[in-house]
Amino acid sequence: TTTPLEHDLEVTGPVRVVLYAATNVRDTDFTAKLVDVYPSGYAMNVAQGIQRARYRDSWTNPTLLEPGKIYQYSLDLWSTSNCFLKGHAIRVEISSSNFPQFDRNPNTGNPFGQDSDLIKAKQTIYHNREYPSHIMLPVIP
Repeated sequence: TTTPLEHDLEVTGPVRVVLYAATNVRDTDFTAKLVDVYPSGYAMNVAQGIQRARYRDSWTNPTLLEPGKIYQYSLDLWSTSNCFLKGHAIRVEISSSNFPQFDRNPNTGNPFGQDSDLIKAKQTIYHNREYPSHIMLPVIP
C-alpha cells in the first residue's frame, strides 16, 4: 500500500502484474487486485485477475510446475479507469485465491473436477533485482 497520494492520479487502460513466484505444489493459482484505499480505510477493488499456473505459457498445452522453481507469471487485470484521489492510497494485493470470484484450485495438478483431494500450497513471492515483481499502471498525465 502506498502512502496517501499528494495529488489525484488517473489510471486508465490495461493493467498487468508481472509476478515471480515459487510454490511447493505442481499446480496453483496466483491472483492480483488493484485497490483504491480511501482515507477512512475503506478498500475498493478497481481491477483483478488470475493466472492458473498450468496455463502460464499456453492455454492449449498446459504444463505442471516443478516445486521450488521460480517462474514468471503475467496476470491480466483487464482494463480500468479510476482516479485515485488526493489522500487515497494505491494497494496491490497478491494471493493464491480469490474465491468465489474465481474457481478454487486444489493444487494437486490433477485434472479439474475429477478428484476430491486438496493440497495446501506454500507460495513464495520474489521482489528483488533478479526477480522484479511489479504492476504496470497506465497513468494518464
